[in-house]
Amino acid sequence: MIVWGVTAMTHDASISVIRDDGEILFAAHAERYSGIKFDRDLNQGIIDEALFYGEPDVIVFYENPWKKKWRQITSGHWRYAFDSARWPGRYLKKFGLRAPVTAVDHHISHAAAGYYTSHFSEATAVVIDAVGEILTASVWHVKDGQFQLKKKLKFPYSIGLMYSAFTQRCGLKPNEEEYILMGMAAYGEPIYARDIIASFLDEDLNPIVPMHYGIGDWKPNAKPEDLAASVQFICEKQVRSFLVDAFSATKCPKLVYGGGVALNCVINTGLLKHTGFNEVWIMPNPGDAGSSLGAAAHWLRQRLNWRGPYLGTAIHRSYPVAQACELLMAGEIVGIACGRAEFGPRALGNRSLLADPRTLEMKDRVNQIKKRQKFRPFAPAVLEEYASEWFDLSPAPTPYMQFAVQCRRPDEVPAVCHVDGTSRVQTVSKENHPCFYALLKEFHQRTGCPMLLNTSLNIRGKPMVNDRKDADAFEQEYGVPVL
Repeated sequence: MIVWGVTAMTHDASISVIRDDGEILFAAHAERYSGIKFDRDLNQGIIDEALFYGEPDVIVFYENPWKKKWRQITSGHWRYAFDSARWPGRYLKKFGLRAPVTAVDHHISHAAAGYYTSHFSEATAVVIDAVGEILTASVWHVKDGQFQLKKKLKFPYSIGLMYSAFTQRCGLKPNEEEYILMGMAAYGEPIYARDIIASFLDEDLNPIVPMHYGIGDWKPNAKPEDLAASVQFICEKQVRSFLVDAFSATKCPKLVYGGGVALNCVINTGLLKHTGFNEVWIMPNPGDAGSSLGAAAHWLRQRLNWRGPYLGTAIHRSYPVAQACELLMAGEIVGIACGRAEFGPRALGNRSLLADPRTLEMKDRVNQIKKRQKFRPFAPAVLEEYASEWFDLSPAPTPYMQFAVQCRRPDEVPAVCHVDGTSRVQTVSKENHPCFYALLKEFHQRTGCPMLLNTSLNIRGKPMVNDRKDADAFEQEYGVPVL
């Protein structure tokens, strides 16, 4: 039996294809085929590739359309609520799909994506995002596939919407560029934290002011960096408080964490501190796109055979270890487009832009190629066995760039250290990526440095390279060799 999970019509559409024995056959983002960053819609390219792995016997949508439309009606978003063309069944028929369509609640999809890819039989699943149908944060006690809701926060009160509102206030795109606000925060001071609490939160830091229309020009004379630092500081406290309550509600110390807020690697670093949890699993795609995987898994009630996030389009060629190392040694910036594309927002060795991390100049060069703001940091991909010598890892290992930790030797690798001395580390082992590991090993043997600067193979505002045609176009337009 073939089950498709689908996320679509809001933002960051995706498809996951799962066999009924738990084998993940395919999972990808629609944006990689359309070229539209965070594309909300499916397209024929991703549909055709998904069909290569089998016609679906059932399609599972990632949220409940009835509940979502009720929330849209009651909050005044009539135009969206009565757009019948965007009803899941009718929408999917546009692509010639005739399989029966069912749905899973939005927060269950998030929680299931984490739970069914983890190794936990029992877990506390915490979901924090902007908004699903009605829930904006939730706690679930999950045991042997049974999900019991223990705590919730409901629209319009939302930790995620507050962060998005400040993203917009700082001149960035809400629901897209929250990660830029996170990086900006390190350049400011949280001097407006008390004002945020006084204006928008109760004494327990729960949102009490609706944020779905933004906050306008709140604090018009404030520096964006200080606003970013302030909301980052508050959001971290909110998440920690919510996790303390979550542990109190379930008494289960194994944490599965999902939703868009789980992409905030600065907050993630402190998840296990003072909360009661002793182990955490965040799947590499915890936002809405990853919910296509969770929706299908929850419908099957089947633990997934999780081997890693390399689940998308395949580029069949040998990993260019020797050639890439030669170019990197010569000071070149090198693109890698090889193997199956990563399912998630972060490049982890198969659609990566790599560089030598040992000079600060390299950070500026890569940011210039990617057309990013100069303050934006880059991640180190480091050999797992050397990671603790260079970074204050807790937890460890961190193969999916989900935690920002202090660098122990920042002067030696300045291109992968943020202004606050932290790095968003990717640990690489023979088990999680043998080919990328071989490249890092070769670079280490020749330089004494066990890591490379690793960023996604894309330009700001554009999706990651997907297939060989995309790779060739990137090489031609930006003058970067893509191997």
